[in-house]
Amino acid sequence: MSAEGQFLVGSVAYRALRDHELEFSWVGGLTLGADPISYAIAHRSWMEGDPIEAFTVRKRAKLHGLGQRIEGGLPSATPVVVVEDSMTSGSSALEAVRVVEEHGASVAAVLTLVDRQAGGGEAIREAGYPLVAIYTADELLAAEGPAQVQTGGD
Repeated sequence: MSAEGQFLVGSVAYRALRDHELEFSWVGGLTLGADPISYAIAHRSWMEGDPIEAFTVRKRAKLHGLGQRIEGGLPSATPVVVVEDSMTSGSSALEAVRVVEEHGASVAAVLTLVDRQAGGGEAIREAGYPLVAIYTADELLAAEGPAQVQTGGD
């Protein structure tokens, strides 16, 4: 993610989470999609004087060391927001939720940059978690406007 993208994502996602008045102190989700977003939120929170920590959920447990699936020092009994970059079915976010809850932390909400409106949002809500979607697919398409086709030549 570019430096500008990190700044914008961190700013927009941090503000969206605070606007929802959620109680949490950590953000993270399944690597690799959640990582840059979580770290951008953590960075922005520090700049706001409101530190939120970030963690990563591995896709599989490490085969050496402690065999952990969560990296970053997430304490148990901590409220978190699970992060997803783009949500289609919701399965990645729900996998991260499962791992976080097995670790002993609680999930305050799931945040996604884009809800592709393909059933994932409903799956998250049906599982009992609030969903914070920065944008929906329809909103992004509407912001783009009608497609402009360049045919070349005059």
